[in-house]
Amino acid sequence: MKYIFLLLTAVLFSITLGFKPDEKPKTEIRSDFKKLYDHYKVEGAFMLYDEKQDKFIIYNEPQTKTFYTPASTFKICNSLIGLETGVIKDENFIIPWDSVVRQREVWNKNTSLAEAYKNSTVWYYQELARRVGGTKMKYWLDKAQFGNCDTTGGIDMFWLTGNLRINEEQQIDFLRRLNHNQLPFSKQTVETVKKIMIDSEKSTPDYTLRAKTGLGDMGDTAIGWYVGFVETKGGVYYFANCIQTKNYTDAFPEARKEITYSILKELKIYQKKRNNH
Repeated sequence: MKYIFLLLTAVLFSITLGFKPDEKPKTEIRSDFKKLYDHYKVEGAFMLYDEKQDKFIIYNEPQTKTFYTPASTFKICNSLIGLETGVIKDENFIIPWDSVVRQREVWNKNTSLAEAYKNSTVWYYQELARRVGGTKMKYWLDKAQFGNCDTTGGIDMFWLTGNLRINEEQQIDFLRRLNHNQLPFSKQTVETVKKIMIDSEKSTPDYTLRAKTGLGDMGDTAIGWYVGFVETKGGVYYFANCIQTKNYTDAFPEARKEITYSILKELKIYQKKRNNH
């Protein structure tokens, strides 16, 4: 009976998100994207899902199934949980700065949720997680099914240096469920998070880009994430880019985004912001 229940649940979930139970989405492999990773001297993989065409476009498919620390891409889920539990009320909720001077000047001040998301303010989300607490955090992670749902490694560190892991397939699945309000959070919570995810510098009247970066390490390897989705008049495109290197340079953080932008432009999904003079 348990197996039948799980099978029916999977089928219904697939139908809800637009997948037909007896059909697999189309897949296009793009080995030519390698040149973009080579340009920045990084390894990596890219996955995009075209919702209207029910099609994946993938570079380096085996690696899209490899699990990595989510680093700051977890801020999407952390924001949802903070709002849903009432720990933070809305995007304007301020947590006072603890007066510890950190490496980024924008972190050294009282900060709202919207600012913390935009500036990827680590201490804000660590305090948010501590206020949620270990029991509630684990409960909501299990319900939301973010990655492997592992919160070991400390309530304020499990997504940074702990054991939380996620791959590109799961990142896109989570983003799709977020966009379709299929996560176990209220509509208000979801809409608030979708609002703070908007990159106003990259969005135009024709494109709305919602995204999050992540920067971490696993042993001697630096990990760089850029995940999100582009809403256009022609459809919605979900993407996940994860790059790695053992030779970290100052160009590494920008590489994860620039590679993504280059791919989206090449696929004619996203173009540079127009000059409205």
